[in-house]
Amino acid sequence: MPVQKFRSIEDMNGARLVAASGEDGFNRFLRHSARMWRMSPRIYPRGVFRFRSGEEAQASRQRPAGVDASRESTGGSTDGQPDSG
Repeated sequence: MPVQKFRSIEDMNGARLVAASGEDGFNRFLRHSARMWRMSPRIYPRGVFRFRSGEEAQASRQRPAGVDASRESTGGSTDGQPDSG
């Protein structure tokens, strides 16, 4: 596919689209989508969640997947070992 150069945005709008010959655009889209999902998969937490308020639900949506607010401050040991009593 040849490189196209433009001097302004108006020139870009006037240019016709160049597609690779013999390649279906939809198959190309599927390949790119599959590559995107492999590079950055979306992770959905398992289970059903109940919230006491809408604000709590929205806050949960803002946290990254895998972070549970109820487990963040358990009061236990921070080194991963059980409390020694």
